[in-house]
Amino acid sequence: MDLKAVSTKITEPTKSALGTITNTLDGLAPVCAPLALRWDTEADRRTKLRTPDHLKALMDAQRAYNSARSTAATATAQRRAARKGSKNPFGTARKAARTADRAASQARTEARAKLKDARKNYPATLKTRAIQAHAVHAVPGAGTSVLMSTADQWTLWPASVSAGLIALNAAGLWLGRRKLTVVVDNGASAEERQLMERLDPAYWVQHAPDRGLGGTVTGVPQLGGAGITCPVRLDGQWDVAKLAGAESHIRNLLGCRTALRLRVTAGDRGGWAVLTLGTRTAVDGASLLWTPDRRGIGLDTGTGEVVTLPHGRKVIAGTSGAGKSVLLRAILAPYALDPLSAVIYLDAKGEESGLWRHCAREAIDPEDISEVVAELVAEMLSRRDLMREQQIATWRATEARPRLVVLVDEGADLMAMDSKKVPILPGLEQIARQGRSRLVDLLWCTQKPTVGDGIPSQIIGNMNVRVVLQTAGQTETQQIMGKGWQNHMLPGPGLAYVRGTGRDMEQSPVAVWDASEDKLVTGLPTRQPWHREESPARSAGASAPAPLRLVKETPAAAVPAQPTAAPASNRDKVTAAIGAGATTQADIALITGINKGSVSRTVGSLVKDGIVVKATDGALSLAATQAGEVSA
Repeated sequence: MDLKAVSTKITEPTKSALGTITNTLDGLAPVCAPLALRWDTEADRRTKLRTPDHLKALMDAQRAYNSARSTAATATAQRRAARKGSKNPFGTARKAARTADRAASQARTEARAKLKDARKNYPATLKTRAIQAHAVHAVPGAGTSVLMSTADQWTLWPASVSAGLIALNAAGLWLGRRKLTVVVDNGASAEERQLMERLDPAYWVQHAPDRGLGGTVTGVPQLGGAGITCPVRLDGQWDVAKLAGAESHIRNLLGCRTALRLRVTAGDRGGWAVLTLGTRTAVDGASLLWTPDRRGIGLDTGTGEVVTLPHGRKVIAGTSGAGKSVLLRAILAPYALDPLSAVIYLDAKGEESGLWRHCAREAIDPEDISEVVAELVAEMLSRRDLMREQQIATWRATEARPRLVVLVDEGADLMAMDSKKVPILPGLEQIARQGRSRLVDLLWCTQKPTVGDGIPSQIIGNMNVRVVLQTAGQTETQQIMGKGWQNHMLPGPGLAYVRGTGRDMEQSPVAVWDASEDKLVTGLPTRQPWHREESPARSAGASAPAPLRLVKETPAAAVPAQPTAAPASNRDKVTAAIGAGATTQADIALITGINKGSVSRTVGSLVKDGIVVKATDGALSLAATQAGEVSA
């Protein structure tokens, strides 16, 4: 018969049914694999023990035991005869017979123990034992069926139950020994083929106990776009967390390289986990070159989807060479192109910001950075007052007063610049606490999160979104991301994990857009960098504070030349700060740089002199006459 012709007659429903049966058998095979492994292991052990020497020892032990039994039986009979022949229990004949009986019984016991050991050393085959075990219920079951049957009706259930148990045992062994058909992509690498062979249940169950993974059984591994995924059944005391903690044992069992991404996640039902080996990514072959029309920061290596970040405060971290500058370019460029946003680059290292000077405000020296921070705080306070007047909870960005994206690069170096003489951190901490609703977003970038005090608590505590590339070690990862994250295990630069946007700890890494070419930044359109506009006329009608002046101005022609004015006193600075919109002593200290004790004393003196008015809620403002002089 032509087999090819027969195969063409198989209908699609039949093929579907055969596929369903195959999948069902593949699913049952891992369940029965431990049974088959134990059976084959025990059968192999028994076979190895059945040597000629052990057989000879068993035969000798059997003969010795038979001889001892015969001797013990004779001694027992002689003891009975001696007891009948003499009524004196202490007589010589009875005493001798009793001693001989005890010695023979002891010899029989010792011979039985030796025979037991000899049988252990030369055991029956497992097949023989199985037949004996099944005969224990099969023969009585058949007999019961005969006895329970009548002339016109047979009762078969005892025999059928016994036959069902035998068939179940045989089926379990067959399924456990069944070789699964693992579908391997023709484009699979040699590494992937090796890993899938070792993930086969037959290999895994046989070698797992040697690696401390006894009680776990793999299912059918599948090769997909993200690499190899394989279900793992968890028996006994195993759970997902414990299996994840045994990552080193899994790597040893599979023989996979250290840099290979390995994840253990929960399965779709209890008692199962999913093992994922990142041999591939969904972005293999895709272009990652950043262009102005690119959205987000890169592609999810598991799904290939674009990963975007929300507006607001962020921490960006990674060790040297991990790709922070490239990531920052992908984050900042959309803001530089947006007319309703402006970039302020506080570059403590003084390198990268040079590429942005044509389209962003930059500051690199401590004094310049402190001045920019003071401007930002003043702008933020001004926006607060306007929001109160307009009764709105969130600032509305305009081209005149846009969203301000404040980048700190490098955070550890900037912290070293901060001092009482040049205050920087207090203003940034205030921006981190209060800037969200006023559209003043702080981005803190660092490669040294554990240097000194690390990232200031007032800042890291307000940073919901955290984008972290490869870190130097587990301590650095935990400092920013928390326990359980594996940023220090990322295989190289350009890959990051994101926290705070709904992406959990089991996410695939993000492949960051490649914006490493400097011309991608220098080629951005030129625009006027942001500076605080203090004139209402230049603020598109916004009621921003006017330039600080303590007396009415007089036309220059009408006033003769005067000698250079003396430096402003603390009273003048505090008065000017209140006129600029500061309403609390903390705001005044940030704007003027005067320490809080001096500010408190100066404010008290101004309130006493009637120059400053302190409201019931503690808000400070100038008296009506003073306000007129300052604003005139």
